[in-house]
Amino acid sequence: MKFCLVDRITSLVPGESISTIKHVSLAEEYLQDHFPGFSVLPGVMMVECLVQSCAWLSRVTDDFKYSALLLKQARAVKFNNFLKPGQTLEVTATMRSASDTTAEFMASGTVGGLSAVSARLILSKENLASRNPQLADNDARLIASMKELFEQIRGVQ
Repeated sequence: MKFCLVDRITSLVPGESISTIKHVSLAEEYLQDHFPGFSVLPGVMMVECLVQSCAWLSRVTDDFKYSALLLKQARAVKFNNFLKPGQTLEVTATMRSASDTTAEFMASGTVGGLSAVSARLILSKENLASRNPQLADNDARLIASMKELFEQIRGVQ
């Protein structure tokens, strides 16, 4: 199952920074068992919110050149607060460096103005066709899908 954990992009400066929000709803299936009687967004999902926000910044910076942006490394990950249903995670990320194959970011998330999560993230960037030329059509479909989703979640810039 694929989770879209960025509900809205609130600001974006290509090559520099992005701000996004994630509203947590009790309807999200993974909250039902985490934890019974005390539902909170799992820490791995908070990190995934950071990763997805950084991926959007990278996609726009590279003009949607790559179909696959994947977490390569997460360092200095810190969890400081719980995120409960009804709360909003506000994510900010800055791009520290980028090459043709990777991009490095500093990212953090707050809830109610208090730090909830932070990390230094490195994402890998590639196209499926670079490993198998027969997958070029898959790259095109994935990129088109990401462009369509971007139009849905981007805020007024």
